Amino acid sequence: MNNFSRRNFALGAVAATGLAACGNGIGSAGAERIDARVDATLAQMYQTYPGTQDLAAKSSGILVMPLVTEIGLGLGGSYGRGALRVQQSTVDYYSATSGSAGLQIGAQQYSHVLFFMTPEALSMFRRSQGWVAGADVEYSFRDQSDMLRAETTTSLSPVIAVVLGQTGLRIGATLEGVKYTRIIP
Repeated sequence: MNNFSRRNFALGAVAATGLAACGNGIGSAGAERIDARVDATLAQMYQTYPGTQDLAAKSSGILVMPLVTEIGLGLGGSYGRGALRVQQSTVDYYSATSGSAGLQIGAQQYSHVLFFMTPEALSMFRRSQGWVAGADVEYSFRDQSDMLRAETTTSLSPVIAVVLGQTGLRIGATLEGVKYTRIIP
């Protein structure tokens, strides 16, 4: 009996994407590699969007996902790994995964940074078993990022996302529905 369905195919595609993307196991140089990529992503973001330095300084913590790969052909998925930093020190490592279905084709890679602007937002993120980005995330786009100021944004949303460095053939990157899970690299 062949129980092939769209749902099984989607789950398999997302699982294969996730497994292919997490090629370093426990005991490897995974943590050092993630930290180096996080440092490079932050340096690029601060140079390209200077206003994010003030935002980072006033945040309770930041989650940096230096490289997220997203692939879609009808069904899609994404995977990336990054680090949570509090007061410029790495405190945890996380993976970001998502699955999608619909009219889509292509692939892209991008980086994103989540700024937790309140201690409560950071605490909720750290306590959760798998935090999912949703409507409580405010997005900053390329044309706005250089004008970000902590004073104006903290009253708007407790979590602010900056998506940067997009390359590829898929248009637009959204973090809605991305699940973040603590990992041991």
